[in-house]
Amino acid sequence: MAHLSGKILTSAPSMDDPVFREAVIFIAEHNENGALGFVINKIFERNLNELVEFSSSPAFPLFEGGPVDKEHLYFIHKRNDLIPGGIWITEDIYYSGNFKQAIAYINNKTLTASDIKIFIGYCGWDKGDLEAEIAEGCWIVSNYREDIIFGRSGNLPKA
Repeated sequence: MAHLSGKILTSAPSMDDPVFREAVIFIAEHNENGALGFVINKIFERNLNELVEFSSSPAFPLFEGGPVDKEHLYFIHKRNDLIPGGIWITEDIYYSGNFKQAIAYINNKTLTASDIKIFIGYCGWDKGDLEAEIAEGCWIVSNYREDIIFGRSGNLPKA
């Protein structure tokens, strides 16, 4: 199967897993060991400033990235010029980087929700699992679209 980094997965209507029903996932990493992605269309119940360690930050949206490791924050962004250390995914989208620097730019409003998306948790697949799910018809694969990934939360697609 082709390299899926930078692709968008939309759950098929037949998806019966409640975690992934109506999910739209951006694949940040796909290699011989598996895949990692983030649900981009499910807003988390609290904003960044409602988390104790970020109480001095502005009200910035968080997203339910997936069921794995919901104790940590992850992010994708398109400001590699401001956030060093990111891993290139596709086009001008990067995964991770200097999180303290990202928060500083969110705090001073240099970064907005159209530049960075922060997730609680992620979606992970072991070697061959995502490919099998796609072959079974669980996911519809489409190309990267910035308006879907960084669009306003009210304009995010549903499956």
